[in-house]
Amino acid sequence: MFRKFFTLIATGGVLVGGIALIMFMGALRPKIETQEPVITAPTVFYAVATAQPVTLDVTTQGEVRPRTDISLTSQVSGRIDRTSNAFVDGGAFDKGDLLIKIEDADYKLQVTSAKARVAQAQETLSREQAESDLASQDFEELGLGGDPSDLTLRKPQLAQARANYEAALADQRAAQLNLDRTEISAPFQGRVRQRLAGPGQFVSPGAQLGTIFSTDVVEIRLPLTDNDLAKLGLPVAFFETEDNPGPPVALSAIIAGEPHAWTGRIARTDGAIDPATRQISAIAVVDDPYGASADGDTPLAVGLYVDARIEGRPYAGAFTLPRSALYGADIVYVIKNDNTLSQRTVHVVASSRDTVTITSGVDDGERVVTSPLRGAGNGDKVLPTDPNSNTGSDIGDEDAAIAESIDDAATAAEAAEAIEGRG
Repeated sequence: MFRKFFTLIATGGVLVGGIALIMFMGALRPKIETQEPVITAPTVFYAVATAQPVTLDVTTQGEVRPRTDISLTSQVSGRIDRTSNAFVDGGAFDKGDLLIKIEDADYKLQVTSAKARVAQAQETLSREQAESDLASQDFEELGLGGDPSDLTLRKPQLAQARANYEAALADQRAAQLNLDRTEISAPFQGRVRQRLAGPGQFVSPGAQLGTIFSTDVVEIRLPLTDNDLAKLGLPVAFFETEDNPGPPVALSAIIAGEPHAWTGRIARTDGAIDPATRQISAIAVVDDPYGASADGDTPLAVGLYVDARIEGRPYAGAFTLPRSALYGADIVYVIKNDNTLSQRTVHVVASSRDTVTITSGVDDGERVVTSPLRGAGNGDKVLPTDPNSNTGSDIGDEDAAIAESIDDAATAAEAAEAIEGRG
């Protein structure tokens, strides 16, 4: 019994001693000074808005097409007598060159026969004219008085003779026209796209003999969006004049592995918007693409697909900023001198994956935010940082004091955590 009592006393002493030791150690711990949390302004990057002249070019693509592309057809029937050496696929010819000659013997005979009928009708007309004059003279000599009838003066016979003469002349002209049509000449300077008939082949009126296209001017239809039209300053249904020429166009393509370039101009735009694409096309023209406008020995060939860069209208004082500066469609934030934010609505004239170009809404030299705002908004304070600066610091004395207090608070918190861990 005594042993149990002694054991209980010993156990209680150990517990009391342990509690006393813990309380003593707790008393030795330094007191942690509590501080109120300091709310700091978010750090943001910025870019300085610099006004400079900007030309907004437009890039697009299109296919080179001839201004005139026609099918050659025969207006008379007959056997093809001969063709020009230029009348082959890819052949070049000048305006007025003879391309196809149809056998003309039958048409020459028709012209000769028509001339004979004209001579006969002319002789009949002359005789009837003389008869009419003689009848009028006889009536006057008889002195019958009054007005003679048309039949007395042979006017119906004279009118018939004159009509027969006019008909004979018309037949002669028709025969001569058919004879002339046996020679098919080039209506313009161009090239042969495809030859479909050759010597010895009999053709009928309307038969297709080949296809040709002009090479004095080629056209490239370039699709444009509404934003592209704004960059170029072109209206719908634009048509160039001497006083208002179209903007220049730089054309390029890779041919046989080599880059080539040509120069043209915008001559007009479509008068209506394509309902399928909601776009409008500008038509670029290049004069003499196979001659003076060729890139050395390489012409701007019909059917070639080219890249086009259209020179846009210049802006004297535009601002080019990083794409990240734009919030939404037309909002940027400017950092004022007191490091508070000012929300601005800007006019965006061009944008790409990396940059935006604006013409209003900011002033030259202002700092424009280019990083996320993390909840800050119009009128809020920020800590501006120039991403191109070595120090990365662009804050005032007040902001520096705030940052220093934040560092002190962080140091105190770290010390408390260390003491607690040690305890």
